[in-house]
Order: sequence, then structure tokens, then C-alpha cells
Amino acid sequence: MHVFVTGASGWIGSHTVDELLAAGHTVTGLARSDSSAAALEAKGADVLRGDLDDLDTIRRGASYSEGVLHLANKHDWANPEATNASERAAVETIGEALVGTDRPFVVASGVAGLAQGRPSTEADPNPFVGPDSMRGGSENRGFDFVEQGVRTIAARFSPTTHGTGDHGFIAAIVAAARERGESGYVGEGTNSWAAVHVTDAARLVRLGLEGAPAGTRLHAVAETAIPTRTIAEAIGDGLGLPVTSIDPQDAVSHFGFIGRFFGMEMSATSEATRDLLGWEPTGPGLLEDIAAGAYSDVRVA
Repeated sequence: MHVFVTGASGWIGSHTVDELLAAGHTVTGLARSDSSAAALEAKGADVLRGDLDDLDTIRRGASYSEGVLHLANKHDWANPEATNASERAAVETIGEALVGTDRPFVVASGVAGLAQGRPSTEADPNPFVGPDSMRGGSENRGFDFVEQGVRTIAARFSPTTHGTGDHGFIAAIVAAARERGESGYVGEGTNSWAAVHVTDAARLVRLGLEGAPAGTRLHAVAETAIPTRTIAEAIGDGLGLPVTSIDPQDAVSHFGFIGRFFGMEMSATSEATRDLLGWEPTGPGLLEDIAAGAYSDVRVA
């Protein structure tokens, strides 16, 4: 299959490109910079130069593909409105390009906000609808195209897709611990996060692209619920720092942007995903990665 990938040089995207190429697929990756383009070409992927605001290029990449993975996101925490708008526009552009083709279209999403008081499941509908909602309501917008002959699939990622080289949420928490001289958690630290190793997430995306039916919600979740206090303790152990509770009102000032999320319940299960695709995670767990030094190179920004 010839697959067009946005976010192809990103954390999850780069591992997914490796997974696709190893499985015999051909890949065209959207690349914004010279370095990203060079990295993709070195892997054996083709390159389409552009970014998330270059909708004509995105439309062209989708039109000439046999399947699309939309993994890119601006992640501009200082301007979420712009991030949400670009995300929605990209999903609409890809969906329109694939109308009537029955080709797969995997839309990256997350497990945050799906359920209250319990781990979310694949049966939970995404509550974010419309351009002003989280991610611009992109999961639901993508599913709008199912009735128009697009095999849309939502890949909901754990709040931490971890591994050596990760520069996402856990890296931000580690950086805050280094800066503050203490490893913090929010409140009592009893809220939990789901987690998955990046290689397991990449394999799941590939399996979903190849075989998941239209309208499927997939959960890239290996570990259902790791208490955030336990995460903070593992970071503290690794850095030799004390572990401290941070008042929820001080979370953003202490952690930075990640403080908006570290106090949230973001647990999830993946039983339906495993049953559907035969996916079984094999990578190390989050606490194993932290203990093994996967985040030892993270420094204060």
C-alpha cells in the first residue's frame, strides 16, 4: 500500500514510518524542514514538502495515496485555537480528497476527556464536536466521511507514548523536576494515566490502517492506569530528587503547560482493540523506561 503520512518525522510518526516500510508498504511523508525531509529520505520514504497549513499539498498527498495516516499536530499550547483550526482543516482536506474511494484514513486522537470516574473504552464516543472543541473535533469530523465512502479509523493514543527520545508529556514532567529540584505530582496523585511504548503504538497504527473497519476507534494503550504519584516517584528515584505534592492551583506555574494535564484522569483500556487486531504490546512499560534512563537526557528548556 502507498501511504501518505502527516507528522512523518515526529515522535510517533517516525516510528510508524519505520513500521510501514518494514511491512513492505511505500510511504510519502509530509516534511516541513530540510532536516525532516533528509531523515525520511534516508529511511527510504518519499517526501512531499509542506506543513499543516499547506492544504493544497496535503490534498495532493492524500489524492495520490492508497491510505492516509494523519499524525501531525502543531501542539502550540500558547495558541490552542490555531492548533485546533489547523487540525480540523487538515482532516477535512484529507477526508474530502478520499471521498468515494473506500481508502483507509487513520486520524490521531487521544483518550483525554472520554469518560468520568473510570478508564475509557473504545465504546466511548468522543465528546469533542465542532471547530472550537479539543483538536477541533477532528475525530468526529473524520468519522463524518464514513458515509461518503472513506474508511476512517480513530487511533486514540495514551497521554504518554513513551520511549528513548520522547519529547512529549513525560519529558516535560522530567524537565520540570530538574528545574524545580523536586519531582511533583498534582494533589494526591491518585489520578492515573494510560501508557504505551512508541513501537507498540506504531505497530497498532499499521494494523489499523491495514484491517480496521470504517468507524473503528482504536486505543493505543498497553498499561491502563498508572497513578501520577507513582510516575513522579519513578522520576524522583531516577533523578535523586524528593517527591512532592503540588497544589492543583499551582500546577501550571510549577509544571508549565503540562500542569493542565498532569492532574487529569486519563486512564483507558484496549481490550476491544486487542481482540479486533490481535495486537499485543511487547515493549517496556513506562516505569521500566524511566528506570532504564529513557529520559536521562532530558534537560530544562
